[in-house]
Amino acid sequence: RERAYLVPKLYFHLFDKRLGKEREVNYYFEGGITSLVEKLNENKGPLHEVIFIKKQDGDVEVETALQYNNGYAENVQSYVNVINTVNGGTHLTGFRMALTRAINDYGKKIGSFKDEEDSITGDDTKEGLSAVVFVKMTQDRIQFEGQTKGKLGNAEIQPIVQTIVKEGLSTFFEENPGEGRKILEKVYLAAKARLAAKAAKEAILRKGALEGSSLP
Repeated sequence: RERAYLVPKLYFHLFDKRLGKEREVNYYFEGGITSLVEKLNENKGPLHEVIFIKKQDGDVEVETALQYNNGYAENVQSYVNVINTVNGGTHLTGFRMALTRAINDYGKKIGSFKDEEDSITGDDTKEGLSAVVFVKMTQDRIQFEGQTKGKLGNAEIQPIVQTIVKEGLSTFFEENPGEGRKILEKVYLAAKARLAAKAAKEAILRKGALEGSSLP
């Protein structure tokens, strides 16, 4: 199933003919990782259409698809060629930096973020985010951290992914201001909740955490 998402329009016919288990499974996804993000957000109340970005930089191809939903959990998957980098790596770091920068820049541009205090952080962009980051490069260039191949270590991939995703998101926001505002509202709400929680914690600390309690 994973391969069928990563290689769109490739049809997999699987036949299990073991004794007593004869069955057939077929996998085919027209939209590639866009279809995967739609699957991740199934029944979660997506806020907008899936944003798809794809661009080549030398011998590195970057694909990403993302969509926010009404929930609060994050579901982000990353791949190098067809290897699932479960621990992320430089490609995922580049994606996260680009997402935070693009949303901040757009918020300032349309006047939603008046000053630095309004700026959102990387953690604010995670609520309700479903995304796939998919990098293709020559096999001999790939550097993994650790034995499990769970984390991409190529330092040069981070700025490539960051630039491509930032440009793609900025273009999307320009061309789809309505969708851009929905994303801004979602992320800004997460930022306000973070700041409110911080203020509440500071108020308790100022008052004295143990004041009025029965603790010895």
